[in-house]
Amino acid sequence: MILDISPLRRNRDYRLLYIGQLVSAFGSMITYVAVPEQIWELTHSSLYVGMLGAVQLVPLLLFALWGGAYADSMDRRKLLLISEALLAVGSLTLAVNSVLPNPSILLIFVVSGAMSAANGFHQPALNALTPRLVDRDDLRAVAALSSLRYSLSAIAGPALGGFLISQVGMVSTYSIDFITYAVSIASLAAIRRIPPPEGQKPGLKSIIEGLRYAQSRPELVGTYVVDMIAMTFAMPMALFPSMAANWGGAKSLGWLYSAMAVGFLISTLISGWTHKVDRHGAAVITGAAVWGVAIVLLGFAPGFFSALLCLALAGAGDNVSAIFRGTIWNETIPGDLRGRLAGVEMISYLSGPLIGNVRAGWVASMASNQFSIISGGIVCVAGILLCIPLLPSFWNYRRLRVSSASSV
Repeated sequence: MILDISPLRRNRDYRLLYIGQLVSAFGSMITYVAVPEQIWELTHSSLYVGMLGAVQLVPLLLFALWGGAYADSMDRRKLLLISEALLAVGSLTLAVNSVLPNPSILLIFVVSGAMSAANGFHQPALNALTPRLVDRDDLRAVAALSSLRYSLSAIAGPALGGFLISQVGMVSTYSIDFITYAVSIASLAAIRRIPPPEGQKPGLKSIIEGLRYAQSRPELVGTYVVDMIAMTFAMPMALFPSMAANWGGAKSLGWLYSAMAVGFLISTLISGWTHKVDRHGAAVITGAAVWGVAIVLLGFAPGFFSALLCLALAGAGDNVSAIFRGTIWNETIPGDLRGRLAGVEMISYLSGPLIGNVRAGWVASMASNQFSIISGGIVCVAGILLCIPLLPSFWNYRRLRVSSASSV
């Protein structure tokens, strides 16, 4: 039942990558709270907070596929270094803007969009590099460790971010994010260079090749569809600043953002049972359904602490789905396509939340927070259950059993 950390003990380069990304993710999660809170403070509009998702979605759609193509054609470590340097500049710009007498809302949106574009190159490179650093038999443990990394950063980051905003000021959050990028860049610089696959050139032909491969594999299509449905209809985060305003402001906001990650962490620490599950497709759907049910319960939560419990349950369900999605991706995608497919994956698991935040903010502005949350959760659960008869190959998909422990 206990989390397997053996890949960290055995692989120096993976250990360096993991530590650097953990520190960087911690800073990013502080900014993840700071940006919507600053927009809320400047506008007092959930619609504006939700529109952050639209601003970040367009660059993501434009650059994620290109980022995947570049991840398959150049040194992935180098691409990560360039991407993180650009992200660090973005955090520094937000810090400078926050100390101005009248911070620019437009600049916050522009920088958020630019950082989303940079992330379109960063995430595919990270996802493509990771399987090259470990043995194939370690891939499921690596998926759980990735969930642990997210959980730790997503619990501590928002909680600290909310505290800093209320006690120190907005500039401290963005400054810490900048420093964590510097630490991550130093860790990446210490990793050995891994040559890219031979003969790959970034371009439209390369992108189309990756899309065709993804379309040809029902187990991959299923992971994208299920996650898109879950996040598009049941993502409540755009409503957190408005909800926190009734429960104590920035401090409560930090805990709302952290609550899902608590569920992530608990389910990750006892993720050893995932090694015994062969029905990976069914596990993805089940985890997503738990997420949807928990969001419906959130809409009926009578108070702050009950809301935190519902969000923790949602995070646990989402984490189970994420562990098995990640395992399917790493076990079935060839190494020379990993970057391009990572771009497709990024669109699936990031565009859903961004669209979902726009939906949540818009519906809440037309009706109420409660109606936005409950209606979205119900549609999410219905959509996930429909995937069972509509995607039978995915529902019945079982893990590939490969005797070779060769590196991917």
